[in-house]
Amino acid sequence: MNQAAIKASLSVASTQKRLLLACLCLLLLGILQGCASPLPASTLAGDVVTDSDEPLARKRAKIRLELATGYYANGQTTIALDELKQSINADPSLPDAHNLRGLVYMRLNDFALAEESFRRALQLSPQSASIQHNLGWLHCQQNRFSESSAQFMSAIAIPGNPDRAKSWMAMGVCQMKAGASADALVSLSRATELDPENPVAGYNLALLLLQRGELAKAQSQVRRINNGAYANAESLWLGIKIENQLGNKEATTQLGGQLKKRFASSKEAALWERGALNE
Repeated sequence: MNQAAIKASLSVASTQKRLLLACLCLLLLGILQGCASPLPASTLAGDVVTDSDEPLARKRAKIRLELATGYYANGQTTIALDELKQSINADPSLPDAHNLRGLVYMRLNDFALAEESFRRALQLSPQSASIQHNLGWLHCQQNRFSESSAQFMSAIAIPGNPDRAKSWMAMGVCQMKAGASADALVSLSRATELDPENPVAGYNLALLLLQRGELAKAQSQVRRINNGAYANAESLWLGIKIENQLGNKEATTQLGGQLKKRFASSKEAALWERGALNE
């Protein structure tokens, strides 16, 4: 775990930042959705569309977009941007290219160009849930929380959207950042209902429940993460804090042992060694 994550209370300024990065990575799945290409005049009505029906410019644009996606995933942001420029030059009507361009500029902290890119992508594909979602995430980074929630809700409302859980999760994280605890609880609870195995949603829900003093519910959420494949230093440390507040000394010590053994070089392990359970 660990999207600019995907910065809010109880050491959210540090712990949450790494989780938000993971959150963002999870949220970027499915940015390539494909686009309808204009058919040549020779294509018969009702005919099956094959590769030869696709204009050469669209093919070149898609190849550049695939390259840009790979570079972006590898953290080669400038190279990705160059490939995107070539993709858009070849075919400006490809919404996924503008969507990825928005993500690139968001990574570069150029929020104005990021928003321009997402807006253009939405003009080309108004019913794209992933573009709606990414624009909502951009607004969250700008602390435009009401606009962010409205954009996430637009993504969630799109029929057939398979990634509604991710938008509920991202909205909940942003609501935590905004201090809207009650709204965040609703959003994160909905996210975990739709995707119980999502560790980012589960972690943030557990963190929020701890902040609200709902220790038993927080314990249930974080145990689900720590007993699975997605346990990490942050989730174990959160579990330690919860068990400690519940007075479960044996569980606290057990989790501390796991933290030292599995993540010995982590900041959380150092905090455990110092007994700094309130940091």
